[in-house]
Amino acid sequence: MVQLVGILNITPDSFSDGGDFFNSDVALMQAERLFSDGASLIDIGAESTRPNAVVLTDEQEWQRLEPVLKVLLPKYPGKISIDSYHSATIRKAWDLGPIIINDVTGFNSPDMVRLVGKLKSTVIISHLPTDMTIAQAHALTPITSVNQVKNELLERARALQNAGLKPSQIILDPGIGFGKLSEINQQLLTFGEQVLDYKVMIGYSRKRFLGEHRMELKPNLVAGQIAIAHSAAYLRVHDVAGHRALLR
Repeated sequence: MVQLVGILNITPDSFSDGGDFFNSDVALMQAERLFSDGASLIDIGAESTRPNAVVLTDEQEWQRLEPVLKVLLPKYPGKISIDSYHSATIRKAWDLGPIIINDVTGFNSPDMVRLVGKLKSTVIISHLPTDMTIAQAHALTPITSVNQVKNELLERARALQNAGLKPSQIILDPGIGFGKLSEINQQLLTFGEQVLDYKVMIGYSRKRFLGEHRMELKPNLVAGQIAIAHSAAYLRVHDVAGHRALLR
């Protein structure tokens, strides 16, 4: 059964909803709305990943996350993923309750690998070209091969398994929109059938490759249908309510 992952950006500068949920009280209301709309999980991030976004320290990131996580983690154990590449942030969040760790840099940091091996947490490995920062991925020559994405993700998965995780604790995300040509992004909607030994999350929501109407629901639903037809386990989306029809 495909599950919907609701996106909650506690940021002033995300590409589609920057500032909408920056206030912690508003963010908490949105979290409740996403669960009510049908989200199985909520992915919470405090740093925008758009091109030229402001880079946060772990202290700045935690300042944004803490008031929201203090409420949500006790209430929804195991249903919150934290979109962060800072091991210090993950340690603090884990002290509040078990989380899913979504590292958009693909666990480039050895410290993050050691930490998740110790915590034995469920993780989402988002693809980013090896040893790149988010800014570098947006700025350098785009990836032109689905096989490169597959091979690099599988290499990261093996590293985490060597650190102590089971394959069932690893979710792969091909990183649509991060340093990739538009046609590769389109092909990555079918990534679920490329790695059948792992669960796959597809995050296409409102991204540029969907075209000029990307903020509207219809092109997002078309992308979701493709992902579901090709064995995606999770769809990471902004509009959870609008995507519920796909699950029927």
